[in-house]
Amino acid sequence: MALNEYEIKKMMCDVGKRIYDRNMVAANDGNISVKLNDNEFLCTPTGVSKGFMTPEYICKVDAQGNVIQANKGFKPSSEIKMHMRVYAKRPDVGAVVHAHPTFATSFAIAGIPLTQPIMPEAVIALGCVPIAPYGTPSTMEIPDAVEPYLEHFDAVLLESHGALTWSTDLMAAYMKMESVEFYAELLYKAKQLGGPKEFDKEQIAKLYEIRRKMGLPGRHPANLCQNKGKENCHNCGGGCSSSAQVDDNKELVAAITKKY
Repeated sequence: MALNEYEIKKMMCDVGKRIYDRNMVAANDGNISVKLNDNEFLCTPTGVSKGFMTPEYICKVDAQGNVIQANKGFKPSSEIKMHMRVYAKRPDVGAVVHAHPTFATSFAIAGIPLTQPIMPEAVIALGCVPIAPYGTPSTMEIPDAVEPYLEHFDAVLLESHGALTWSTDLMAAYMKMESVEFYAELLYKAKQLGGPKEFDKEQIAKLYEIRRKMGLPGRHPANLCQNKGKENCHNCGGGCSSSAQVDDNKELVAAITKKY
């Protein structure tokens, strides 16, 4: 049963509290949006802790990010441009979540994408999570940096910034953020123990087949690698670094936007 607008606002507040309580944001960081229809979107306000919101905090904007409705003292997130780019390029997306989860953001700061195949759930659900080149917050630089990844990915790290996930609905987008952070935490801890044991090509192929049989929504990037000449992201050996992206951005864009 479809939720009404007020119920969606309450759910946005609940997700905001979840990302705050799980240490995925600090202070007023992060932002959340939900698509109501092709020209109406709900979004969290700027300058407010996502852990302490109530429904009246939530703003409504159009497809260009212009305010349709906002209560006194609230205005849409300064990062709404990033959300609108996702919706514009991915009509299947119903919600977007941006946060700064500590482990995933640490990888983003270090310039290390989440590409190592270390656990079945991550391979099946996420594929791999690349790093979009750095952009200045609240400018068009971030939407422009993220756009090349939208066709084939459902999650990206934002270089030196945080993480961005999107999916069919709000809870699915939030759960994807949880999955990204959990994967990053496990990978970090495995590295402290001497390095993770990765799946081989045959094991990866079996997991891809499970994904296909499950018919999961969204895009699965595992069959596409940012590195030229590699079979897929899970065989790139962690070499899809932000420095490589910056050095060869034109070829990267061409590779990512190429059809399977």
